[in-house]
Amino acid sequence: MRPKHPIGVFDSGMGGLTVLKEIVKRLPDYDYLYLGDNARAPYGPRSFDTVYEFTLQSVKQLFAMGCPLVILACNTASAKALRNIQQKDLPKIAPDNRVLGVIRPTAEIVGSLTKNKKIGVLGTQGTVNSNSYPIEIAKFSQDVSVTQEACPMWVPLVENNEHLSVGADYFVKKHLDHILHSDPGIDTIILGCTHYPLLLDTIKKFLPSNIQLIAQGEIVAEKLEDYLLRHPEMEQRISKEGKREFYTTDSPEQFDASAKIFFGEKIKSRHLHLD
Repeated sequence: MRPKHPIGVFDSGMGGLTVLKEIVKRLPDYDYLYLGDNARAPYGPRSFDTVYEFTLQSVKQLFAMGCPLVILACNTASAKALRNIQQKDLPKIAPDNRVLGVIRPTAEIVGSLTKNKKIGVLGTQGTVNSNSYPIEIAKFSQDVSVTQEACPMWVPLVENNEHLSVGADYFVKKHLDHILHSDPGIDTIILGCTHYPLLLDTIKKFLPSNIQLIAQGEIVAEKLEDYLLRHPEMEQRISKEGKREFYTTDSPEQFDASAKIFFGEKIKSRHLHLD
């Protein structure tokens, strides 16, 4: 019998904690190991090759720490690295392990949520440039039009705990006005970055009430539960003691100070150096 190990959850920084929060809420019995590459965040402005290199390095680290299943709780990593890792690297480095992302679960269901088939995506520059959302959504809903808007200041605002400031109001309104000017018919908007749920109240202030917002955490958690049900051979490899471990490539003190904003409770992280 194989030893059992935690589910790995990776993000370039803190945002993935909003996804982990929803996963733990839905699947509390499993063990989880979170890795935030804060020392090299943000990933959004970086090139495809750099994001791929950094993400693969972190996935290998989580595999080395025993995780048989890794969730890329980062839209930029999912957009720029997931496909290559799944197709090129997994067969060579860990053919029995799996890596899942956050874009496809949202793309699978969003077509059923929009009434007029007009969807907006708010994301980092890297996620928007990758066109991952339009490509993935088209696989499931070919009659849907997708309008994207890069919001480069939103992550720094959240990371610096300025998401409730007047400055946040300015940048949120600016990008909402722009995307709705590009397509006034949008009735559904995807928050295509795991940091953006912290801006939810500010976004709602400047968004018409008839437009629905989709955050990814609950969707990813639901899809992970479904995945484990459909793949008992993987589910049986996951340990179930309700443990959570947190690692950061930067300062644990800084990570812990900000983590409660994202995760909803205090945590104690450890520093991890990526070779």
